[in-house]
Amino acid sequence: MKIITVAAAIILNSDRQLLLVVRKKNTDCFMQVGGKLEPDEAPEYTMLREIQEEIGCQAEIQQFIGRFETQTANEPDHQLVSYVYLVQLDGEPHIEAEIAEMKWVDLDQEDVKLAPLTTEIVIPWVKKNLLAQA
Repeated sequence: MKIITVAAAIILNSDRQLLLVVRKKNTDCFMQVGGKLEPDEAPEYTMLREIQEEIGCQAEIQQFIGRFETQTANEPDHQLVSYVYLVQLDGEPHIEAEIAEMKWVDLDQEDVKLAPLTTEIVIPWVKKNLLAQA
């Protein structure tokens, strides 16, 4: 099985909605902002670079959440390895680069198709670690 390694960002707004993107036209899963690691690139650097490229913002890492393995959203027969970070944006996000669509999604929203990383890891983590403390 082929492996895709990415760095992914958990970005929340003041309404506790998650910022998600559709990466390319003709794919239908919303997923975390982030992307594939370049050779010899640290995941933290990848994530900050991808945030700048995809949504045009600088960002600050608040916490490393962990390394997770899930199915990919758009590539059958691939395993996704994700380094996930909680980040704070410095500015308003807007679509850049290859991003086809961007939206703020409620954690319990059911009318949006989400990537496995988002449903299996990110949303449960946010509910347990951030909403429980609120």
